[in-house]
Amino acid sequence: MSSDTTGLAWFKSSYSGSQGDSCVEIAIAEQAVHVRDSKDVSRPAFAVGREAWSRFAGFVADV
Repeated sequence: MSSDTTGLAWFKSSYSGSQGDSCVEIAIAEQAVHVRDSKDVSRPAFAVGREAWSRFAGFVADV
């Protein structure tokens, strides 16, 4: 998976608070979903495969 996040469209969950704290942002690329800390976007993001992200999101939705 590529670690180059240049040009990706980052977004926060619609469930994020308006104060902008304690949140992550994601960017969906062809091969991966990139995740970063919204409070410090200068820190490196990490990437997971799209299938793994889908399983994670499904698990969280069921909690």
